[in-house]
Amino acid sequence: MIIYAIIGAGGFGREVLPLAREHVRVATRDECRIVFVDDGSKEDHINGIEVMTTEAFKTAPAVDKFFNIAIGNSKVREKIAVDMISTGIKPFAITSINSVVLDENTIGDGVILCPFTTITSNAKIGKFFHANIYSYVAHDCVIGDFVTFAPGVKCNGNVIIEDHAYIGTGAIIKQGTLEKPIVIGEGAVVGMGAVVTKSVPAGSVMVGNPAKPLRKGLGS
Repeated sequence: MIIYAIIGAGGFGREVLPLAREHVRVATRDECRIVFVDDGSKEDHINGIEVMTTEAFKTAPAVDKFFNIAIGNSKVREKIAVDMISTGIKPFAITSINSVVLDENTIGDGVILCPFTTITSNAKIGKFFHANIYSYVAHDCVIGDFVTFAPGVKCNGNVIIEDHAYIGTGAIIKQGTLEKPIVIGEGAVVGMGAVVTKSVPAGSVMVGNPAKPLRKGLGS
């Protein structure tokens, strides 16, 4: 038996469950099952899937175990990923069959690509990236670890997004250039519908069109 775990049984976990089912169906012919892992759940089954505690998942007998993390908080994602990997449990990607990934991209472990997402060409994407429905990453972008794209994010070419940044629903990031990319600093938050036309300091919160700081970044 191989066990695939979706960690987090909230709204996003339930959204990616059908994608995980399809991934498992295509990737393996071995006997396997999918479970939710959620220490805070009061239910033993959600959407027809067993809900386990972290400890129960870790100790469950299996030939192999894999996990992905459907939790929005990137710091929590990182903590869980470190814990799971340290116990020998391996990350797996969850990608929709109608997401599009074109040429010469490098994508880290634990990615989630929701329906109608696109990664064009020559992008470098870090670990445990969440690309929510209808979002895209264009050419020559560099995306760090534990970055989150909410639905409908438009990240145009030659943009650098550092670790733990959060890009809100419908945000647009203007295209940079090879010599002068637009940089979204570590831990920055770009608000819903914001239009980013210049680099964003680490730790800042940017809102509006054009995007302006609601909270100044680190060192400002």
